[in-house]
Amino acid sequence: MASDRRAEETGGLPVPGELLAAPGYVARRLHQAYVAAWVRMVDATLTGPQFAVLTAVNAYPGAEQGSLASCVALDRSTMASLVRRLEDRRLIIRETPAEDGRKRLLYLTEQGRVALRDADRRARELDVLLMRGYQADRQKALLQELTELSERWESLVDD
Repeated sequence: MASDRRAEETGGLPVPGELLAAPGYVARRLHQAYVAAWVRMVDATLTGPQFAVLTAVNAYPGAEQGSLASCVALDRSTMASLVRRLEDRRLIIRETPAEDGRKRLLYLTEQGRVALRDADRRARELDVLLMRGYQADRQKALLQELTELSERWESLVDD
């Protein structure tokens, strides 16, 4: 088994079977490995959630901040602090429409477009590495299964 082989290589103990049977443990491991690969291969300062927001703002320029938060699976408070950081880095701008002072419409700056383009290229290269060994149809099926699983898990805590 791969975990036994990894334990031998690192001089550690194998992962207990109970953990390997726990979907949350496996998901956390996947996430931890992905974040480490992202930092090393894509961008050490632009986080995955920030990248997701930049991608969504690029796809929907002028969209309302709350709608974009939902689009990228972030809660409103996380989105607000993340947007503030992106704004501080001059990657996005927030505009408040005159007709509704509660709304915040988001746009990429030129610097944001450049940062997104550069990070996107490296992210796509990482995607290729992550999915190496899977045929295109299996990649598509796996991503669909993971998306369905994410939606099911999210529905457990939807308010």
